Amino acid sequence: MSSAPTASTPPAFTQRVFSGVQPTGNLHLGNYLGAIVNFVKLQEQYSCLYCVVDLHAVTVAPSVWGGPEELRRCTREVTAAFIASGIDPKKQIIFNQSQVAGHAELAWVFNCVARLGWLNRMTQFKEKAGKDRENASVGLYDYPVLMAADILLYRATHVPVGEDQKQHLELARDIAQKFNNDFAESIAKQGHAGPFFPQPEPVITGPATRVMSLRDGTKKMSKSDPSDYSRINLTDDADAIAQKIRKAKTDPEPLPSEEKGLEPRPEADNLVGIYAALSGRAKADILSEFGGAQFSGFKANLVDLAVEKLSPIANEMKKLSADHAYVDAVLADGSDRARAIADETMTSVKDIMGFVRKR
Repeated sequence: MSSAPTASTPPAFTQRVFSGVQPTGNLHLGNYLGAIVNFVKLQEQYSCLYCVVDLHAVTVAPSVWGGPEELRRCTREVTAAFIASGIDPKKQIIFNQSQVAGHAELAWVFNCVARLGWLNRMTQFKEKAGKDRENASVGLYDYPVLMAADILLYRATHVPVGEDQKQHLELARDIAQKFNNDFAESIAKQGHAGPFFPQPEPVITGPATRVMSLRDGTKKMSKSDPSDYSRINLTDDADAIAQKIRKAKTDPEPLPSEEKGLEPRPEADNLVGIYAALSGRAKADILSEFGGAQFSGFKANLVDLAVEKLSPIANEMKKLSADHAYVDAVLADGSDRARAIADETMTSVKDIMGFVRKR
């Protein structure tokens, strides 16, 4: 069910959507269905900023994000994916995080607002750091604070997020509320009516917001999975897409006719969810059409649908990724436009906190 921006947002805040994608490795179907396809829908009604979050990418070891050349390649590839999927860089803002200094600057302010207890509760750090937490970077631990800064630098009211990021968005809300409370008197003296930062709301849409591995329906689709057959990359050609879907893990039973029948069958649930998301239909509609059918016939239909939807994106991505001058110009223009909003926020934050600045 969609949680779209509503009229309940305080009138002091411009309804604005912010979200980001990390430039680490190949983008896959999970990134597309879980994030990018929703970015395209949201741009039809709202002012949107879509960020390639390269500062987040470097919170882990260079061996993970690939080093400088790979970071440049992946940053351009994510930008190309945004455009190839239908985001208009002239109407919306597409940029990379490191070109707008306000992200790092506001993150430091928020480091002084957030509390250790809040960060200690972040489950994603525990998962990513694993048992060797003492060897994890401070950046990985502090990642959620930077994410809060990413969102609130633009005073965004809505954020498309996956289930695994909802806890980080809650932290952003906590930081916004504490800043508003701690500096309420100064916020009022600076002429701001009501709180300075909004309470950003999550936007979770579509029947396949969490796409699972094609080899194991209990695990999220991931670029780090050693098997390339676990995912459909956005750069895969038609033959690769078809082969991966045909080899996707299933069970011996026919497809159920009702959604309840998917509950004990993670691989079936995943494939039906992918079909539903790619076709823009509900799972129930898919099951009413294919209920009782064997997977061989269902997969054949899914192959046709996936190739129809994804091949044009792959072709356009390859063309755009090769045009470095164009992609870099899009990022530069987007960063200039993002910086104009960010600088306005940071000027107000500095005045609210009492920092002396050049006028």
